[in-house]
Amino acid sequence: MNTRQHTSSRSVRWQGMAEHIVRRGSASVTELAESFGVSLMTVHRDLDELARQGMVRKVRGGATAQASNVWESNIAYRLKAHTAEKDAIARVVAGLIEPGGSVMLDDSTTALAVARHLDELLPLTVVTNFLEAIRLLAGRPDLRLIALGGEYHATHDSFLGLGCVDAVEAVNTDLAVVSTSAVSEEYAYHQEQEIVLVKRAMLRSASRRVLAVDGSKLARVALHRVAPLADFDVVVVDANAPADLLQRLRDHHGNVLVAEL
Repeated sequence: MNTRQHTSSRSVRWQGMAEHIVRRGSASVTELAESFGVSLMTVHRDLDELARQGMVRKVRGGATAQASNVWESNIAYRLKAHTAEKDAIARVVAGLIEPGGSVMLDDSTTALAVARHLDELLPLTVVTNFLEAIRLLAGRPDLRLIALGGEYHATHDSFLGLGCVDAVEAVNTDLAVVSTSAVSEEYAYHQEQEIVLVKRAMLRSASRRVLAVDGSKLARVALHRVAPLADFDVVVVDANAPADLLQRLRDHHGNVLVAEL
């Protein structure tokens, strides 16, 4: 096998491993070695490369695509997770958006689900730093799209950093739709500092603020506090969330909307 064929074969294996881990959520080194017919040492080297690319996170004995309290999950995993819940939440959030107004969407897959429900609300101005949402909305008649710049991060498929914060602070929208990785009874949290800074700027740059989170994120914390729940005008969560967690959320926030699936 020549060098070009070897590189191509390795790239195909990397892609296959990443898809396997994303599909299952996590995988052991032994499982990957058996599935792809390579040695344990080769799997470790492959996982080092996939971790460097931000595709997966190495853990003891294997790798995971799932979030922890200090690491956000990869965009490929998040796009596949809790899709029915996110769509139900998105329908409720879309009902809070006024046609002819302006809405800011963060780089969450829940906000992306909201973007898919905007056709009936046109004309509309949408501001976002999420490249997938930009691709989805670009060129639609009666939709004014403002793309927020900054440094591109492939792990999140979005623009972040000081440039993005400056771009957010230059506008003011009627509504901001934000999702976070974890929500306790008093705070919304996220694992990564750069994302937290952008989300906080978005909350400051909107007249009304919506926190949209699926039930898997309740009663959890992450490394950084984004904002107190009291800073949000509305919290939207899906009906699949455990009843006791929904009640605790209602006890600490006066306006919780539950999206039926």
